Amino acid sequence: MTATSAAHAAATATAAEGVAYDVVLRGARVLVDGTVAPRQVGVNDGRIAAVVPYEETLEGERVVELGEHQVLLPGLVDTHVHVNEPGRTEWEGFDSATRAAAAGGVTTLIDMPLNSIPPTIDVAALETKQEVAAAKAHIDVGFWGGAVPGNEADLRPLHDAGAFGFKCFLLHSGVDEFAPLTPEAMEADMAILAEFDSLMIVHAEDAGTIDAAPEPSGTGYAGFLASRPRSAEDTAIQAVIEAARRTGARAHILHLSSSDALDAIRAAKADGVRITVETCPHYLTLEAEAIPDGATAYKCCPPIRERANRDLLWEALADGTIDCIVSDHSPSTVELKLAGGGDFGQAWGGVSSLQLGLSLIWDEAKRRGIALERVVDWMATNTSRLVGLENKGRIGVGADADFAVFEPETALRVDAAQLHHRNPVTPYDGRELTGVVASAWVRGEQVDFETPRGKLIRRGEA
Repeated sequence: MTATSAAHAAATATAAEGVAYDVVLRGARVLVDGTVAPRQVGVNDGRIAAVVPYEETLEGERVVELGEHQVLLPGLVDTHVHVNEPGRTEWEGFDSATRAAAAGGVTTLIDMPLNSIPPTIDVAALETKQEVAAAKAHIDVGFWGGAVPGNEADLRPLHDAGAFGFKCFLLHSGVDEFAPLTPEAMEADMAILAEFDSLMIVHAEDAGTIDAAPEPSGTGYAGFLASRPRSAEDTAIQAVIEAARRTGARAHILHLSSSDALDAIRAAKADGVRITVETCPHYLTLEAEAIPDGATAYKCCPPIRERANRDLLWEALADGTIDCIVSDHSPSTVELKLAGGGDFGQAWGGVSSLQLGLSLIWDEAKRRGIALERVVDWMATNTSRLVGLENKGRIGVGADADFAVFEPETALRVDAAQLHHRNPVTPYDGRELTGVVASAWVRGEQVDFETPRGKLIRRGEA
């Protein structure tokens, strides 16, 4: 008997003995191990204690019957979110960010080390951020550390304090308090991380290539696109690959935009280089050809590229070259996002989409004939694996009872003013989508958007 079948048999036996569960969720469509089928899920003490066929009888203090139009999914895990608190809470904050995440079916997020003040580049800054988040989190929250010039001695202490890995930039980050590394300094830090098998996650755009490109200015999107050429990503990604090859460290490419880099990534993976890759909803659902002049809500770095580039990113997801999809939720105030009256050289570069990711990706995937199960792989299973959260991103005995109740056929019209994001600006405002999150559950409790019940999580926690 396999471990999986043994666990299922034990769960069924427990159910047959009439043990009452804290919560039982029952539905005709429940996603378990890549298959949707009629099932019941029993929850005790915040963990999944039983997964049985729908015809079995589970008793619970609370029994939730899903509608025929609903699917029970594992809660999504978004490993790329800029919450910005403390220091820039007017951009976003743990209360608004975690409510938005829950409304989008995200039950765990990992917060980036910037654009908070202080950035998470030492243990004291991590503790400051944890203290602020603890009383505000509606979902579970973990933290990345930062790798910047001069904090080499802080990397191991941050790792020991529970940081999930370390983010670096290879060009100016957009905020002065989080300085970039040179490729040589990145490799030196990766050699340190290899000693304790931590993960370097990299904003991979080459500073020299960007410096040589045209300056972004004015309202034309074509001009902005020219200022962030694909070659900047391609050059930086090659540097990350070679550093990972030489040091043996694990490396992760953030927010891949350039399809030109895919062949190098495929070759590196085939060679055994320990590299993983993510992309984002804006690269998979938007296209440069359709971005109006002056529409700085679309500005992000690296930029949204052409339709043909987008199609190649989808192909790379399908063949496993790209491992996962994350939001890269990078909000700012409306004033910063629309600065300069639509001038792409002045506006803040970042897309707000934390609440919308599942709906966006499912809507596009459905058009392409891609099953919902694959979407969940990219947005829950693989993101959980990236950060070592074995109890997240799946519905199975022993896992955390984190769920998203999803209605894949329900229509949605995005209204930025009605989102939980602190600032009502997103390139998706007015977009018609198919797929709505009806509710989210964290550790067996339904998120009510009033009482923060999320927990702070650390690397290596069971």
